[in-house]
Amino acid sequence: MTFATQITLFRILLIPVFIGLAVYYGESVASGKANETLRWWTIAVFAIAALSDAVDGYVARHFNQRSRLGAILDPLADKLLLLSGIITLSFTGWRQHFPLWFPTLVIFRDLASIGGAFLIDYLTGKCVIKPHWTGKVATFAQFAAVLWLMLDIPFLIWPTALAGAFTAISGFLNLAAGVRQVQEHSGKHD
Repeated sequence: MTFATQITLFRILLIPVFIGLAVYYGESVASGKANETLRWWTIAVFAIAALSDAVDGYVARHFNQRSRLGAILDPLADKLLLLSGIITLSFTGWRQHFPLWFPTLVIFRDLASIGGAFLIDYLTGKCVIKPHWTGKVATFAQFAAVLWLMLDIPFLIWPTALAGAFTAISGFLNLAAGVRQVQEHSGKHD
């Protein structure tokens, strides 16, 4: 197992730590005795996990440590971290919350992308996934929105709306790319 993949596994292991800290902080807020130390630990764990994404990518590229396992685990770790952050912060006692449409949109887009990839693979025998810049911006904006909420910066609607817009746009582009793959495959077999 490469060092880059070990960093990715470390990020996955940080997710339950983040969730636990976030839930305990939310309970402290709900009880009227906000434990700010817990909030800062939650932010630190999330930030370390988010930064480890950049580190494992750098290590994989610059030290030729790309692997099939890493290619599967890295995007999975990102999705798990973001989903756990968005869902946990939407439904716990933090001072700010994401509006219900935001976790719904993110979950729907991710499930539709995964389901669509399996469907395309089933219909065509191969699903080609080409990352688009809007997906990268959506991921970055989702990370920013989670940190914005945890840092308790006012006007959470702005980073949430930006993340939501790019999440929706990237989802539609994924859908269009999937439809194109199926149409190209059917055209070859007509």
